[in-house]
Amino acid sequence: MAGGVNRKISAASARAHTRKSRQSSSFRLPSGMFKKILVVLLMGFLAWAYQAIQSPPPKICGSPDGPPVTVSRIKLSDGRHLAYKEHGIPKDRAKYKIVYVHGFDSCRHDAVVATSLSPEIVEELGIYIVSFDRPGYGESDPNPKRTVKSIPLDIEELADQLGLGSKFYVIGFSMGGQVIWSCLKYIPHRLAGATLIAPVVNYWWPSFPANLSKEAYYQQFRQDQWTLRVAHYTPWLTYWWNTQKWFPASSVAEHSTDILSHQDKELMLTKLSKRKEYMAQVRQQGEFESIHRDLMIGFGTWEFDPMDLKNPFPNNEGSVHLWHGDEDAMVPVSLQRYIAQQLPWIQYHEVPGAGHLFPYAEGRTDAIIKALLTGEK
Repeated sequence: MAGGVNRKISAASARAHTRKSRQSSSFRLPSGMFKKILVVLLMGFLAWAYQAIQSPPPKICGSPDGPPVTVSRIKLSDGRHLAYKEHGIPKDRAKYKIVYVHGFDSCRHDAVVATSLSPEIVEELGIYIVSFDRPGYGESDPNPKRTVKSIPLDIEELADQLGLGSKFYVIGFSMGGQVIWSCLKYIPHRLAGATLIAPVVNYWWPSFPANLSKEAYYQQFRQDQWTLRVAHYTPWLTYWWNTQKWFPASSVAEHSTDILSHQDKELMLTKLSKRKEYMAQVRQQGEFESIHRDLMIGFGTWEFDPMDLKNPFPNNEGSVHLWHGDEDAMVPVSLQRYIAQQLPWIQYHEVPGAGHLFPYAEGRTDAIIKALLTGEK
């Protein structure tokens, strides 16, 4: 009678046998598959990132999918159109002819020197003012090749086509004030005089002492610091930064009232309420070629330093004025004071208790115009 073999298997051996069975039956990726998956994921991420930083094409006025053309426009030498609006007395009777340059996120309707100027002064002095939509704003065609130099050349063409004569005045407010530096650089021979009202500064202009520009830069909200960093160092990310939802972007573009002074908030309620009637027109062709392009040009690397400019009126045949409020929370007054010290030929006017929107205050535009045209203090 055959006897059975009695085997004793330890618990440890059983567990080891089970682990070995599980390991041998577990799923394994074929050789090289893991690397291929990583490559595919990386390519997918790069494709998403590329799409995220690409701005949509502008909806050009007059094109099949764009807004209609509703105002007078000139055709520039490069084929673009520039929309404009005339104010004051007819130019053929005018003694003084002024080109007004609007600010950030604005348009030709935001011509504060025209809308706030008293009719008596307009008639008494004989003033004609033309405001225009800067490229990409309102009904002016975008300019993807826009530079610090291009807008002064647009202004020169506008003046020539409207017959303003060999010389004319220029006035700019905020970001438009920054454009006046470019006019002083590139078309000084066409200017009879110039006024910069609360002009935006570029913190990276080389002549600013590092400690001064740094101190002024950090007076901004952190979200605005980052917005300008992106515009300056990585302009190709400007569209993405200002449209992403993870971090707050430009407080100015978002129309935050937190950046306004006490006086500015009052003026917003009393003097700027009519902006609601045309605000939709400002960015109607798209944000990238309007406000985003403004950021990239205004805070990019400039082709010149305004503090290297020479007096365009060495024989006092004209004058340059810079006006700024000492409580401007958007553009630090400390930098304007430094510019005025470096350029003693500029007539600097500092307005006590005033914020960024001070030209809208009662009587302020009259004083600005009189100082430029008649030399009245």
